[in-house]
Amino acid sequence: MRSLSTAASGMQAQQTNVETISNNIANLSTTGFKRQRAEFQDLLYQDQRRDGAQSSDAGTIVPAGIQIGLGVRTASTLRITEQGNLTQTSATTDLAIQGKGFFQVQLPDGTTAYTRDGSFNLSPTGQIVTKDGYTVLPALTIPATATSIAISPSGQVQASIPGQTTPQIVGQISLATFQNEAGLSALGSNLFQVSAASGNATVAVAGSVGVGTVLQGFVETSNVNPVTEITSLIEAQRAYEMNSKVITASDQMLQTVGQLR
Repeated sequence: MRSLSTAASGMQAQQTNVETISNNIANLSTTGFKRQRAEFQDLLYQDQRRDGAQSSDAGTIVPAGIQIGLGVRTASTLRITEQGNLTQTSATTDLAIQGKGFFQVQLPDGTTAYTRDGSFNLSPTGQIVTKDGYTVLPALTIPATATSIAISPSGQVQASIPGQTTPQIVGQISLATFQNEAGLSALGSNLFQVSAASGNATVAVAGSVGVGTVLQGFVETSNVNPVTEITSLIEAQRAYEMNSKVITASDQMLQTVGQLR
């Protein structure tokens, strides 16, 4: 019976849905996390009678045919890139992006990754780095004698040096934007990399046209809405149960056929 495999595909799809939702909920407190949404497509159809086929020699047309669907499959897990809330931390090296853009991070293999997680720190050499010690690009060094650091909305980094009345400009943090942010490939550790779907990065000064600004002393929270996720979880659970009921009913129908004498 087709209903067995059709309902099984529905259960597999809802399992993926629940796994996606559970990952969102697990990252409820992850800085800069972007939630995902499972999207589905129906499978091929078996035509037993085609729409518009001739039903007689007189040329009469069948108004509606017979198509039997074969189930569902997961098409994608779309990443929703809407901005999360901004939380004030007052930490000097904590940065948040208000608007579009990603911080650039140099990985150990020399490639560039991208992140919305701006909970940065200073390395022993005075460079701004991620929690894993990866250098934030463009690389800049804070003087060891600096008493304070100020980062403007445009990403300009200034350090106050004893004996100098004017803060010293030590570098400029640039932001990367993408034509399709949802197409970035997740690496884990709040990092993303370029993919064919995202397009190449366009690097510009914060505050430029189409680019967000930098806020010092803030971090961006996860954009996961717990109420929405719990509601989606209940819907997925009910859909899973209904598909399992279809399998049970199909099995009972097969048992009935097998008992015929």
